[in-house]
Amino acid sequence: MTQLEARLRALPAFPAELPVLEAAGLPEDPNRLFAEWLDAAIASGARQPHAMDFVTVREDGMPIGRTLIVKDIDEDGYHFSTHRTSKKGAELANNSRASMVFFWRESGRQVRISGVVVPLSEEASQRDWEARPSYTGAPNPDWQRYALRPVEFEFMQAREDRQHTRIEYLHDGTAWSHGPVQTPAG
Repeated sequence: MTQLEARLRALPAFPAELPVLEAAGLPEDPNRLFAEWLDAAIASGARQPHAMDFVTVREDGMPIGRTLIVKDIDEDGYHFSTHRTSKKGAELANNSRASMVFFWRESGRQVRISGVVVPLSEEASQRDWEARPSYTGAPNPDWQRYALRPVEFEFMQAREDRQHTRIEYLHDGTAWSHGPVQTPAG
């Protein structure tokens, strides 16, 4: 074992007091459970509870991740923004499938949301541009607001023994189904 490995293994993982995720009694709609978890993260005072890793796929098949913030959640999906000509904008133009991964360290909770990304209206994009702290009064025709429309969710509640509880929701085009993930974590 290297010194680095020993140092990393010695780091604390999660606090001893963690919430519990029970498969029984979960809402049929995963958006409700996500909203509950996000509300809890906001109420806890966690820094940037709306931050997530956003993963797209390059043209050569390489997955690429970066940290973004979710800006809203509504019937269109999970909103975020970027320049159309950015790397992620080009990746989304080529392959609209993407994932968002939220992690709230303090509660040991993680949510992966995967689906298809759609561009929102020019009006929504410019409204978003105008709300940015760097807005100078000039429109930005390259700015795009998008929404990820989920087809999969995976909710993970950490446990101190690392036998984490994972619940997956899948949408079949008509309705959501859910149940425990039976495979090992990862």
